[in-house]
Amino acid sequence: MKRRTFMSCLGCGAAATIATQTGLFPPVINSLQNAFALGEPSELSSMEARHYKKLPGGGIECGICPRHCQVTDLERGYCGSRENQGDVYRTLVYGKPCSLNVDPIEKKPFFHFYPGTQALSLATAGCNVNCKFCQNWEISQSRPEQTENIDLSPQAVVDLAVQRKTPNIAYTYSEPTIFYEYMYDIAEAGHKHDLRSVMVTGGYIEQEPLRLLIPHLDAIKVDLKSIREDYYKTIVNGELKPVLDRLVQMKSSGIWLEIVTLVVPTLNDTDAEFRDLARWVKVNLGADVPLHFSQFYPQYLLKNLPPTPQPTLEKAYAIARSEGMQYVYLGNLPGNPAESTYCPQCNAMLIERKGYRITQRNLVGNRCPKCQLEIPGRF
Repeated sequence: MKRRTFMSCLGCGAAATIATQTGLFPPVINSLQNAFALGEPSELSSMEARHYKKLPGGGIECGICPRHCQVTDLERGYCGSRENQGDVYRTLVYGKPCSLNVDPIEKKPFFHFYPGTQALSLATAGCNVNCKFCQNWEISQSRPEQTENIDLSPQAVVDLAVQRKTPNIAYTYSEPTIFYEYMYDIAEAGHKHDLRSVMVTGGYIEQEPLRLLIPHLDAIKVDLKSIREDYYKTIVNGELKPVLDRLVQMKSSGIWLEIVTLVVPTLNDTDAEFRDLARWVKVNLGADVPLHFSQFYPQYLLKNLPPTPQPTLEKAYAIARSEGMQYVYLGNLPGNPAESTYCPQCNAMLIERKGYRITQRNLVGNRCPKCQLEIPGRF
């Protein structure tokens, strides 16, 4: 990312970059702020990666995601963030965020996870898929030496969250799976300071790394990009089945889970797709899992398509509700009634939202004030 782009994105709606305004950062990283302002490059990390094995005859096989990249000496995996150095696989992005900002938790989006709180949000360069519609492609599709990074250890991230009084740390913007070690260590350190960690992911991760990570997380939001395998192959450059398997694993673990589907005109916007997706979620995860349908904006490799029409999103909402999903939301439509949370039993307004702002909150604890129905989530 170019320096001008890096600075102009500050505080914007996509991957907000590292802020350098006076007073935003507390003293804990003043020296890092000054180093960034002076343009001093941050060296890439050389920390050993986790979840890989050495192959007979040389080379390694990565086990962090379903790609299982086999990498020879001085080559990198698909994500570009891990490199074989003498048959020791190393993460190049540990402690090297290129995006850092404080966001509302609703921006992730989480609607049933401590609504109204803030999250210190961060990302490194790289991704293990290549979505043609990616909203943050400037960092997700970059190599770590192509972004402007700062040195920020896991403990420094925790210290920053404590000093900024943000109770949540969010791993977001790109794909947290590719900075797994960094995320894991921040989350582990954060729990010692009563900080919650949330992962915003495409869910393209292997079973064992996820199993070991979940105890250090408090919530996961998964982008279920489609319920069609061919969409994952042609638009995402990934696979659907591993994502579905991980969703079931997440739900079975008891961690709080929400799902988002970006609705892309002509590609995943049919009635049958909406119906099949809602049915799968209901049968495999439960009717009370929050399901968000978000509006697409032309980005990256799909600039030829228009934004998702509002009627299409409203149709997705209606179909999912008709299939029995209890908490359905529409995203990127500020002021739409479907941004708000309603009681599925008596339809009382529980949480009113306008964009990322909560304008009315009527929950009593985690119950509807009118009919006393218990609302799932963390409130």
